[in-house]
Amino acid sequence: MEKARITIKDVAKRANVSIATVSLVINNNARISKTTRTKVLNAIKVLNYYPSKSAQSLVSKKTRNLGFILTDDHFLRTEPFYTRIFLGAEFEAGRNEYYVLLATVKTDYNEGVQIPRFVFEGSVDGIIIAGKIPTELLSELLKFKIPLVCVDFYRNDIDYPVVLIDNIQGGMIATEHLLNLNHKNIAFLGGDINHPSIADRLIGYKSALQKANIKINENIIITNSPYPNRQNGYDSARLLFDNNNDVTAIFACNDAMAIGAMQYLKDNNIYVPQDISLVGFDDVEANLLLDPPLTTIRVPKIDLGVEAVKYLIEIINNKNTTSKKIIVPVELIIRNSTSEHYIK
Repeated sequence: MEKARITIKDVAKRANVSIATVSLVINNNARISKTTRTKVLNAIKVLNYYPSKSAQSLVSKKTRNLGFILTDDHFLRTEPFYTRIFLGAEFEAGRNEYYVLLATVKTDYNEGVQIPRFVFEGSVDGIIIAGKIPTELLSELLKFKIPLVCVDFYRNDIDYPVVLIDNIQGGMIATEHLLNLNHKNIAFLGGDINHPSIADRLIGYKSALQKANIKINENIIITNSPYPNRQNGYDSARLLFDNNNDVTAIFACNDAMAIGAMQYLKDNNIYVPQDISLVGFDDVEANLLLDPPLTTIRVPKIDLGVEAVKYLIEIINNKNTTSKKIIVPVELIIRNSTSEHYIK
């Protein structure tokens, strides 16, 4: 026969105090006398009681839950960027005795339909939003006045806390690497250019070219794809080479598009890096399986999740209403998809 689970009522009965008093002790409330605290702690020890989250929240009025929201197209096995951010959030939340509740929403916004249940029910203390979501949905979430932090997405016209990648610097580093290899005709492939992260990487690309006194050629900047995935990387590369024969290097806005571009090049007997050098952005695990392995900008994805949870808990605990940007640095990872360009 299964042994009955010890409850907060059992602890209160053994210590001869109220349930509320036990909860106050569990939450380290200073109002409880030393004698009463000792009685309750002894009862907890004797009964081998483990406080439930509901008992801990009885006095603190906190759920110890954090919501994590992203669009369903960001939560893919083939493009694990946001999955790693979620993993980092899980690590840091667990370290602080919080649970993370995951909810995905559709990219197309329907007013009132897509709000996750944990928002309506008030069952989270704060929310992390990872990646781009519809602006209308963000505005709707902000109305609930629940502490909120966005990761890898911001809008200048709305004030809210954010944790961001240093996308401009990353775009500059990627482009400067190709410039240092004697490439002059460097193309840019980008999807969803209205996403602030992608737009900033393009800014970094252009800044590096301007710094090197190289005229920006809009004909080799391909940004018409609606989303930066592998298929659109393939299609963008085809569009690029249908109209340009002098490109010697490509900076793709993320690794997914770089992988798609690499497949296009292979299908058309264009060799990487002998004919075209290729740089991505993100450093997803699949890069090491490519032939050749992809040179890329490494984003500390787990760190993004960790920093988001740290920031959110700070807001929850301190009721901090001052929004700020936390910028997480990136680094260049050189592999075999880039090489020096020799003028023939």
